[in-house]
Amino acid sequence: MAIFYILLLFMVIAAIIAVETKDLLSSVICVGAIGFGGALMFLLLYAPDIAITQIVVEVLALIILIRATISRDHTFITGDREFFGMAVSVAILLVVFLAGVRVFESLPSFGTPIFTQVADAPAQTYIEKGLTDTGAANLVAGVILDYRGYDTLGEATVLFTSILGATVILRTRSRRTVAC
Repeated sequence: MAIFYILLLFMVIAAIIAVETKDLLSSVICVGAIGFGGALMFLLLYAPDIAITQIVVEVLALIILIRATISRDHTFITGDREFFGMAVSVAILLVVFLAGVRVFESLPSFGTPIFTQVADAPAQTYIEKGLTDTGAANLVAGVILDYRGYDTLGEATVLFTSILGATVILRTRSRRTVAC
């Protein structure tokens, strides 16, 4: 439970930095950190499908925002700021690495399904009642289309809209041609 509070604190600090900084690129990076923190929260809440959707949307949004701000905001790092930034980056990477090692140590051994350790996991319901509830011979299709139909539709809509938006903004050639 403490990891939730740590992630929440991280997201609040990133939000404050994003609002208060005058550097647009730093603000965009902080907004991206908030999104990735949200994806980690979804992952810890056992919603990996929503976490994956959040990561895809966040990556596409970062591409769009960085593309929009890179031409407006030119930041040059000189002197002591470069060393300080490098030291902070290494410290953050070390903390993330150590947290990842701790998470991997707490996982069950390879080949042990996690849903067998949680009695009321949705996967147990899908396996026990999937064939009778959905009538689908393919249990995966039954889960995606019957149990989680609206969720799947929402995720597909969000992914399609994000990819379409990124494609429209990042295209190099305009559709309109000027008649001479």
